[in-house]
Amino acid sequence: MSAREAAVSLKIILELGRLIEANEPDVKVVYTRKSDVFVELADRAGIANKNNADLFISVHCNAGPAAAYGTEVWTMGTAKTDANLAVAKRENAVILQEDNYKARYGGFDPNSPQSHILFSLFQSAHVDNSLRFAQKVDYQFKTKVGRKSRGVKQAGFLVLWKSTMPSSLIEVGFLTNRNEERYLNDKSGQSYMASGIYRAFRDYKNELEAMNGD
Repeated sequence: MSAREAAVSLKIILELGRLIEANEPDVKVVYTRKSDVFVELADRAGIANKNNADLFISVHCNAGPAAAYGTEVWTMGTAKTDANLAVAKRENAVILQEDNYKARYGGFDPNSPQSHILFSLFQSAHVDNSLRFAQKVDYQFKTKVGRKSRGVKQAGFLVLWKSTMPSSLIEVGFLTNRNEERYLNDKSGQSYMASGIYRAFRDYKNELEAMNGD
Protein backbone atom coordinates (compact mmCIF):
# COMPACT_ATOMS: atom_id res chain seq x y z
CA MET A 1 0.00 0.00 0.00
CA SER A 2 2.76 2.48 0.89
CA ALA A 3 4.47 2.37 -2.51
CA ARG A 4 1.20 3.01 -4.29
CA GLU A 5 0.30 5.70 -1.78
CA ALA A 6 3.61 7.43 -2.47
CA ALA A 7 3.07 7.22 -6.23
CA VAL A 8 -0.48 8.63 -6.11
CA SER A 9 0.51 11.44 -3.74
CA LEU A 10 3.46 12.33 -5.96
CA LYS A 11 1.28 12.62 -9.06
CA ILE A 12 -1.10 14.99 -7.28
CA ILE A 13 1.78 17.09 -5.94
CA LEU A 14 3.47 17.33 -9.35
CA GLU A 15 0.19 18.46 -10.93
CA LEU A 16 -0.33 20.97 -8.10
CA GLY A 17 3.15 22.34 -8.66
CA ARG A 18 2.52 22.63 -12.40
CA LEU A 19 -0.68 24.60 -11.78
CA ILE A 20 1.02 26.99 -9.35
CA GLU A 21 3.97 27.56 -11.70
CA ALA A 22 1.65 28.16 -14.67
CA ASN A 23 -0.71 30.55 -12.89
CA GLU A 24 1.39 32.19 -10.14
CA PRO A 25 4.68 33.19 -11.79
CA ASP A 26 5.80 35.07 -8.66
CA VAL A 27 5.67 31.86 -6.59
CA LYS A 28 8.66 29.52 -6.36
CA VAL A 29 7.64 25.88 -5.91
CA VAL A 30 10.11 23.69 -4.01
CA TYR A 31 9.50 19.91 -3.99
CA THR A 32 10.69 17.59 -1.23
CA ARG A 33 10.76 14.91 -3.95
CA LYS A 34 10.01 14.70 -7.67
CA SER A 35 10.38 10.93 -7.99
CA ASP A 36 9.09 7.92 -6.04
CA VAL A 37 11.76 7.93 -3.33
CA PHE A 38 11.43 7.98 0.45
CA VAL A 39 12.41 11.27 2.11
CA GLU A 40 12.78 11.14 5.89
CA LEU A 41 10.12 13.17 7.71
CA ALA A 42 12.56 15.61 9.32
CA ASP A 43 14.19 16.26 5.95
CA ARG A 44 10.87 17.25 4.38
CA ALA A 45 10.39 20.15 6.79
CA GLY A 46 14.12 20.85 6.57
CA ILE A 47 13.88 21.42 2.82
CA ALA A 48 11.02 23.89 3.37
CA ASN A 49 12.94 25.70 6.12
CA LYS A 50 16.16 25.92 4.10
CA ASN A 51 14.25 27.56 1.26
CA ASN A 52 12.46 29.99 3.61
CA ALA A 53 9.11 28.71 2.37
CA ASP A 54 5.91 30.60 3.18
CA LEU A 55 3.69 27.50 3.17
CA PHE A 56 4.36 23.76 3.53
CA ILE A 57 1.89 21.36 1.88
CA SER A 58 2.13 17.61 2.52
CA VAL A 59 -0.17 15.35 0.46
CA HIS A 60 -1.02 11.79 1.58
CA CYS A 61 -3.50 9.01 0.86
CA ASN A 62 -5.45 7.59 3.77
CA ALA A 63 -6.01 4.00 4.94
CA GLY A 64 -8.73 2.48 7.08
CA PRO A 65 -11.76 0.19 6.99
CA ALA A 66 -13.01 -0.63 3.48
CA ALA A 67 -16.14 1.48 4.06
CA ALA A 68 -14.20 4.63 5.07
CA TYR A 69 -14.02 7.38 2.47
CA GLY A 70 -13.58 11.13 2.12
CA THR A 71 -10.95 13.82 2.51
CA GLU A 72 -9.31 15.15 5.66
CA VAL A 73 -7.17 18.26 6.06
CA TRP A 74 -4.88 18.40 9.07
CA THR A 75 -2.83 21.01 10.86
CA MET A 76 -0.49 20.71 13.82
CA GLY A 77 -2.34 20.71 17.13
CA THR A 78 -3.56 18.56 19.98
CA ALA A 79 -5.61 15.56 18.87
CA LYS A 80 -9.08 15.99 20.38
CA THR A 81 -10.20 12.38 19.84
CA ASP A 82 -8.71 8.90 19.86
CA ALA A 83 -9.48 8.65 16.14
CA ASN A 84 -7.41 11.76 15.41
CA LEU A 85 -4.57 10.41 17.51
CA ALA A 86 -4.73 7.12 15.60
CA VAL A 87 -4.25 8.94 12.28
CA ALA A 88 -1.21 10.80 13.60
CA LYS A 89 0.23 7.54 14.97
CA ARG A 90 -0.17 5.85 11.59
CA GLU A 91 1.43 8.74 9.67
CA ASN A 92 4.25 9.12 12.20
CA ALA A 93 5.02 5.39 12.25
CA VAL A 94 6.82 5.84 8.92
CA ILE A 95 9.86 6.99 10.94
CA LEU A 96 10.39 3.35 11.85
CA GLN A 97 11.86 3.03 8.33
CA GLU A 98 14.56 5.53 9.29
CA ASP A 99 17.86 4.72 10.96
CA ASN A 100 18.49 6.20 14.39
CA TYR A 101 15.02 7.76 14.51
CA LYS A 102 14.96 8.16 18.32
CA ALA A 103 18.01 10.40 18.21
CA ARG A 104 16.70 12.38 15.23
CA TYR A 105 13.29 13.00 16.76
CA GLY A 106 14.23 13.71 20.35
CA GLY A 107 13.25 10.30 21.68
CA PHE A 108 9.86 10.36 19.98
CA ASP A 109 7.96 7.08 20.30
CA PRO A 110 5.33 6.73 17.52
CA ASN A 111 3.32 4.38 19.75
CA SER A 112 3.14 6.75 22.74
CA PRO A 113 0.16 9.12 23.14
CA GLN A 114 2.35 11.34 25.34
CA SER A 115 4.84 11.83 22.52
CA HIS A 116 2.08 12.93 20.15
CA ILE A 117 0.68 15.40 22.67
CA LEU A 118 4.13 16.90 23.26
CA PHE A 119 4.85 17.30 19.54
CA SER A 120 1.44 18.82 18.89
CA LEU A 121 2.51 21.90 20.88
CA PHE A 122 4.95 22.90 18.16
CA GLN A 123 3.78 25.18 15.35
CA SER A 124 1.56 27.22 17.66
CA ALA A 125 2.94 30.45 16.14
CA HIS A 126 1.51 29.48 12.75
CA VAL A 127 -1.73 27.81 13.79
CA ASP A 128 -4.00 30.62 12.54
CA ASN A 129 -2.64 30.65 9.00
CA SER A 130 -2.31 26.86 8.92
CA LEU A 131 -6.03 26.62 9.72
CA ARG A 132 -6.83 29.41 7.26
CA PHE A 133 -5.24 27.42 4.42
CA ALA A 134 -6.65 24.08 5.61
CA GLN A 135 -10.19 25.44 5.68
CA LYS A 136 -9.83 26.72 2.12
CA VAL A 137 -8.66 23.28 0.95
CA ASP A 138 -11.59 21.65 2.71
CA TYR A 139 -14.03 24.14 1.14
CA GLN A 140 -12.70 23.41 -2.35
CA PHE A 141 -12.93 19.65 -1.87
CA LYS A 142 -16.52 19.88 -0.58
CA THR A 143 -18.05 22.51 -2.82
CA LYS A 144 -16.02 22.49 -6.04
CA VAL A 145 -14.55 19.01 -6.40
CA GLY A 146 -17.63 17.35 -4.90
CA ARG A 147 -15.82 15.11 -2.43
CA LYS A 148 -17.13 13.98 0.95
CA SER A 149 -15.29 15.95 3.62
CA ARG A 150 -14.33 14.37 6.92
CA GLY A 151 -13.33 17.83 8.14
CA VAL A 152 -10.41 20.01 9.17
CA LYS A 153 -8.64 18.41 12.12
CA GLN A 154 -5.59 18.78 14.33
CA ALA A 155 -3.04 16.30 15.63
CA GLY A 156 0.72 16.02 16.16
CA PHE A 157 2.38 15.11 12.85
CA LEU A 158 6.15 14.70 12.67
CA VAL A 159 6.17 15.75 9.01
CA LEU A 160 4.87 19.19 10.09
CA TRP A 161 6.81 19.31 13.38
CA LYS A 162 9.87 21.42 12.53
CA SER A 163 8.42 23.46 9.71
CA THR A 164 8.87 27.15 10.51
CA MET A 165 5.89 28.30 8.44
CA PRO A 166 2.15 27.57 8.13
CA SER A 167 1.71 23.95 7.13
CA SER A 168 -0.96 21.39 6.36
CA LEU A 169 -1.21 17.65 5.77
CA ILE A 170 -3.88 16.76 3.20
CA GLU A 171 -5.40 13.27 3.09
CA VAL A 172 -6.93 13.09 -0.40
CA GLY A 173 -8.90 9.88 0.18
CA PHE A 174 -8.75 6.22 1.20
CA LEU A 175 -6.84 3.78 -1.00
CA THR A 176 -8.44 1.05 1.15
CA ASN A 177 -11.84 1.99 -0.33
CA ARG A 178 -12.29 0.45 -3.78
CA ASN A 179 -14.17 3.42 -5.26
CA GLU A 180 -11.75 5.99 -3.89
CA GLU A 181 -8.78 3.91 -4.97
CA ARG A 182 -10.18 3.94 -8.51
CA TYR A 183 -10.75 7.71 -8.36
CA LEU A 184 -7.29 8.51 -6.97
CA ASN A 185 -5.50 6.20 -9.40
CA ASP A 186 -7.25 7.93 -12.32
CA LYS A 187 -5.51 10.88 -13.95
CA SER A 188 -8.68 12.98 -14.00
CA GLY A 189 -9.29 12.33 -10.28
CA GLN A 190 -5.72 13.38 -9.51
CA SER A 191 -6.22 16.52 -11.62
CA TYR A 192 -9.44 17.42 -9.75
CA MET A 193 -7.70 17.06 -6.39
CA ALA A 194 -4.66 19.07 -7.46
CA SER A 195 -6.92 21.79 -8.90
CA GLY A 196 -8.84 22.04 -5.62
CA ILE A 197 -5.62 22.44 -3.62
CA TYR A 198 -4.35 25.00 -6.15
CA ARG A 199 -7.50 27.14 -5.86
CA ALA A 200 -7.23 27.00 -2.06
CA PHE A 201 -3.60 28.12 -2.33
CA ARG A 202 -4.53 30.95 -4.72
CA ASP A 203 -7.29 32.20 -2.41
CA TYR A 204 -5.06 31.89 0.67
CA LYS A 205 -2.27 33.85 -1.03
CA ASN A 206 -4.64 36.57 -2.24
CA GLU A 207 -6.21 36.90 1.22
CA LEU A 208 -2.88 37.24 3.00
CA GLU A 209 -1.62 39.76 0.47
CA ALA A 210 -4.77 41.84 0.93
CA MET A 211 -4.38 41.70 4.73
CA ASN A 212 -0.74 42.72 4.49
CA GLY A 213 -1.42 45.46 1.95
CA ASP A 214 0.74 43.86 -0.77
